Amino acid sequence: MQAVKWMHGVRLGVLVGLGLCAAWVGAQATGGAQIQGPGQVVVAGTVPDEATRVAVISRLRELYGAERVVDQLSLGSVVAPPQWSQHVQKLLSPALKQVSHGQLSIQGQTVDLKGEVGNEAVRQQLASEMAQSLNPTYTVRNGLRVAAQEQAVVDQALANRIVEFEPGSAVLRPAGLLILDEMAAAMARLQGRRFEVIGHTDAQGSHASNVSLSLARAQAVKSYLVSKGLRADSLSTSGLGPDQPVASNATDEGRARNRRIEFRVGS
Repeated sequence: MQAVKWMHGVRLGVLVGLGLCAAWVGAQATGGAQIQGPGQVVVAGTVPDEATRVAVISRLRELYGAERVVDQLSLGSVVAPPQWSQHVQKLLSPALKQVSHGQLSIQGQTVDLKGEVGNEAVRQQLASEMAQSLNPTYTVRNGLRVAAQEQAVVDQALANRIVEFEPGSAVLRPAGLLILDEMAAAMARLQGRRFEVIGHTDAQGSHASNVSLSLARAQAVKSYLVSKGLRADSLSTSGLGPDQPVASNATDEGRARNRRIEFRVGS
């Protein structure tokens, strides 16, 4: 029995039931299906009949827009549980848009909901609404996490401090290393999470040079964090140069604040 998967480039959720499967992530979904382009929703797998295929595609187009949905569904010899299509329609609700980096799987009469939401109230409400929309023979298991709490762990460890480098280079200063020691300890507590290390510069000098320098600094931070025990594949890097200032570049103080390393918790 194959799975039906749909993906879009910002969020991901998976439905596997007969099997129906969907994912919200920016790169690759469970099972190896690839995002085809920014913001696309790719639907692939096997369903029992044309009516079910049309219902799934129509519902996704209603939620995400027809231009974003890529239909790769096929028909096959699979047997759906009673009223399976109707239950799927209830689960494909606008409420799923509140979940990022998520997975929704239906195995028989067990529904697993995973991913990230903005607060505890949403975490409880989504699972409760799903359970109420289904008949009592279904069980909904709530594996949602509050993403803001995990980002807060990282933000509190950094505490608005600047990871300092030698002028014009990607060589970390001793004070910067001490901050990164604390960051490594905080990030290690978030087991299984991925992190993006983002370098920023001030606006002095050429734009191209600043972008290259910001990336080199992010990569230097990653290397140091790996030396402290974090997995290399849990860390990605990017360099934005002067493009996202947090202060004015007209003063020394502002430029110092703009020369920074940012840490974001990912999926």
